[in-house]
Amino acid sequence: MLATILGILVLIADIWCIIDILKKKQDALKKILLIVLVLVFPVLGAILYYFWLRHKV
Repeated sequence: MLATILGILVLIADIWCIIDILKKKQDALKKILLIVLVLVFPVLGAILYYFWLRHKV
């Protein structure tokens, strides 16, 4: 049960990150690289994007 809830939360966080990345005005290569980062490393990618990369791009 707990694993299911955590999985859903990670999925929601990843979807939010991808939507936020797509809204930003930056070149397509940066967008693709950030989306791949979030998809390959779901938890770490979302945390890294939110706390470090979100404000820099």
